[in-house]
Amino acid sequence: MPRKRLVLFALFFLPVAAILTQCLSNKEIAATDPRGEDYTGAKTCISCHKNIDQSYIHTAHYLASSLPPDSSVHGSFFKGNDSVYYNDHAHIMMQKTDSGMYQASFINGQQVNRERIDLVTGGVKGETYLYWKENELFELPVSYDKTKSKWIVSPGFDTTIASYDRMVNLRCMECHASYAKTEPGKVASFSGESVGFDKSSVVLKIDCERCHGPGRQHAEYQFSNPDIKTAKYITRIQSLSQTQQTDLCGTCHSGTQTDNSRSIFEFKPGDKLADFKKRAASAGPPDLKHLDVHGDQLEMLKTSKCFSASKMNCSSCHDPHKKQHDEALYFAAKCETCHSNANHNLCKMTGKIDAAVLRSKCIDCHMPLLPSKAIVNEQQSVMIRTHHIGVYPDETSKILQYLKAKK
Repeated sequence: MPRKRLVLFALFFLPVAAILTQCLSNKEIAATDPRGEDYTGAKTCISCHKNIDQSYIHTAHYLASSLPPDSSVHGSFFKGNDSVYYNDHAHIMMQKTDSGMYQASFINGQQVNRERIDLVTGGVKGETYLYWKENELFELPVSYDKTKSKWIVSPGFDTTIASYDRMVNLRCMECHASYAKTEPGKVASFSGESVGFDKSSVVLKIDCERCHGPGRQHAEYQFSNPDIKTAKYITRIQSLSQTQQTDLCGTCHSGTQTDNSRSIFEFKPGDKLADFKKRAASAGPPDLKHLDVHGDQLEMLKTSKCFSASKMNCSSCHDPHKKQHDEALYFAAKCETCHSNANHNLCKMTGKIDAAVLRSKCIDCHMPLLPSKAIVNEQQSVMIRTHHIGVYPDETSKILQYLKAKK
C-alpha cells in the first residue's frame, strides 16, 4: 500500500476504531434502572469492578435478598430432614418441584396450604423466605438455621400452627433490597391499608449504588475516558465525614424502632439520617438496656468509649466488599492500630497470657456474642455480636477458664 494511502487509512480508521470501541463500551451501561435515569445498575459497575464483585458476592449485604435457585436455599429436601413438626397433628413439609420450592402445611395428613419460595433473605446465620400473593410479599413460616443446619419455625411465628399471613412491609424491604416501589396492596386485609410493591421495580441485594449513590454519570465518564483512573462523579466512602459515614450505615444498622419521615430508598451518601428516621419515643433512650444486638449496631457503637474518644466509623473496622465473618485476627489488628504501647492503652491482660492467644480472643472478650431480644429461634435467643465495645467480666472469666483448662 502506498505510503500516502497508508497515512490516509490511519487517519480515517483510528478515529473510527476509537468511536466503535467507545460505543461497544457504552453498551455495558444499562438503558434503564427502576430507581431513575441517574442510576445504571450493578451489571454496569461489575463490567469494570469484577474483582470487587467476586469478593462482594460472599457478604451479608449481597445475601440480603435473592431469587431462590438451589444455591441460595441450603436446607434439605430429602425425606426425614424436610419437615418441621408443630405437634402430632400439624407439620410443614419442604417440597421441590419443576415449578419451584414450596412450603406445604399439613393437618392430620391433609394439605391445607402451600406457597412457593419466591425470595430468599439472609444467608449468614440463616435464611428466611418470602412469597408473592398478588403484589404483596409475605413471610413463610419456616426458615433455615445455618448454625444448627436445620429447618426451624420462622422467628416470631406461632409455634403451634403454620401461619402464612405475616406481611412484609416497606421497612423490611428498605434493609433487604436496594429498591422497591410501593403501591396499594391488592390482597384484602382486615388490618387496614396494605402495602404492595411493583414487582418490576424491585432491585434485590444491597447493590453498589445503594452505598455509592447514582452511578450513571460516573460510568459514562469513565467509559468515555478510559485513561483517567481517578473515579469521577461517584461517592468514595472515605471522602465522607465520620457522621456522614455512620449515617449511611445507619440507614439499616440503627434499629427498627424508629419513626421514618421519608423512605430510606431516597437516602443518598452525604444525606443526614435524621432527615429520614429518628428513634421512636416508645423505644426508650438509646442505652444498652433498650438497644438490641440485632439491627442496633450503630447505636451500640456510639455507647462505646472507642467511638466517642476517636474518629472511628464503621469502615474503620469493616470492609463491606469482603466477607469478614469469624476473622478474629483481622479485627484484632484493627484494635491494635489504637491500642498500643505508644498510646499507653494496652489490654490489661497483656503479659499475663500468651500474646498470640490474647490477640485471637480480643473480639470475643470485648465484643462478645450476646442474645438478641428481637430474634428468637425455637425459644432460644439468637446470639449476635454486640457493637458496644467494652469490658465484659463474665466473658473474660470464661476465656480465662477455657485457657486454663487447655493447659
